Amino acid sequence: MGTSGYEESGTQMPETTKTSSLFRYNSPFVQIVLIGFVCFCCPGMFNALSGMGGGGQVNPTASNNSLTALYTTFAVFGILGGGIYNILGPHLTLFAGCSTYVLYAGSFLYYNHQQHQMFAIVSGALLGIGAGLLWAAQGAIMTSYPPVNRKGTYISIFWSIFNMGGVIGGLIPFILNYHRGDSAATVSDGTYIGFMAFMSLGAVLSLTILPASKVVRDDGTRCTNMLYSNVWRECVEILNLFYNKKMLLMLPAAWASNFFYTYQFNHVNKTQFNLRTRGLNNVFYWGAQMLGSVGIGYIMDFSFKSRNKRGIVGISVVAILGSAIWGGALANQIKHQKGEILDFKESGSGFAGPFVLYFSFGLLDAMFQSMVYWVIGALANDSEVLSRYTGFYKGIQSAGAAVAWQIDNHNVSPMSQLIVNWVLTTISYPLLLVLVVMAVKEDENAVDEPVKQVAPSSAYNDSVQ
Repeated sequence: MGTSGYEESGTQMPETTKTSSLFRYNSPFVQIVLIGFVCFCCPGMFNALSGMGGGGQVNPTASNNSLTALYTTFAVFGILGGGIYNILGPHLTLFAGCSTYVLYAGSFLYYNHQQHQMFAIVSGALLGIGAGLLWAAQGAIMTSYPPVNRKGTYISIFWSIFNMGGVIGGLIPFILNYHRGDSAATVSDGTYIGFMAFMSLGAVLSLTILPASKVVRDDGTRCTNMLYSNVWRECVEILNLFYNKKMLLMLPAAWASNFFYTYQFNHVNKTQFNLRTRGLNNVFYWGAQMLGSVGIGYIMDFSFKSRNKRGIVGISVVAILGSAIWGGALANQIKHQKGEILDFKESGSGFAGPFVLYFSFGLLDAMFQSMVYWVIGALANDSEVLSRYTGFYKGIQSAGAAVAWQIDNHNVSPMSQLIVNWVLTTISYPLLLVLVVMAVKEDENAVDEPVKQVAPSSAYNDSVQ
């Protein structure tokens, strides 16, 4: 890009600044690891809480309503988040986002005693705002900081660390509720307190993330050297996303990518397993995500020399695996008898099939989302552009999730939810293939779009320098 205030993301630094140290604080690797641990502590623990079904409560109504509020505001601030990140930079954006996770976990601690859902709903709405900021920042960092030919590898590193949060978060309710027996319907106070402790740590860790202009790759290039944007420019650029053919091709994938959580959490894990087993299942669900992200990361970066071919093969692998897993889900749903609750110690061979299915859901989720992030990362190199792309993706994703949680609240049958999820993901694959063929260039350094000459406001520059 050649506009005022910006340097092209591949701009070469002076020879003396080149270094091969992977563990430099300002290296892309260290920064990706740090944002991975931020997400380990905040959305990772949130995932473990949500994965128990009903937020760990016997009646999922409060959780469903709070999640609807969450994803409604997330849909708005996910789209706006990229622009906010471009104005505020990583520190303010990430810290503000992380702080809302603590409040959300605390609302369920309150609900455990008072059974008033309004606090959970309001905190869910606030978390939606915070999550929009966090994920827009995370998306820009994850897709723009790594070397252009290793984005899949770095995405898998992030995804593995992030989902280790779900693994540890799954162990918390499993251990704390192990001896409470089948009579235990809701998780203990200690479970929510444990989540809050990790989330607070994540908010502190967010302050360690460097802005893109200070991150230096091993070849001496900076990720980007941008003077932060202004409100008017970001409003215009965000509106333009709704006319962007690339983003329109990504719509079904974005909508589907969190839509299936409602079915997986509430109609597989919650309805088919008892409380302690749900915690154990979550350990393996999020552990499977680590395996899935590493596998698809390898395919997207190393399977072929041609970047287009790697994208096509990666999408095809996910499409085939996804069809097989949703087929297994259909067989399980037909077989499942309402009221049959499984325990990992007492249910024998009857536990194996649903457990493997739930594990496979985690595998598919990581592969699907890592695949989409790779495609987004292949559309541009500059963090300013990618923050908007990932913000758009997270916003549409969250709108789909808000609809999914309310569909469940209106007692739509599990079979109907399953079929809709299968159809949505299936539609996504050919459209992503078209996007790869149409927009992903073989020259990995020639993907940034031209940016209009808009000089950033000095007032905004002073506030973030």
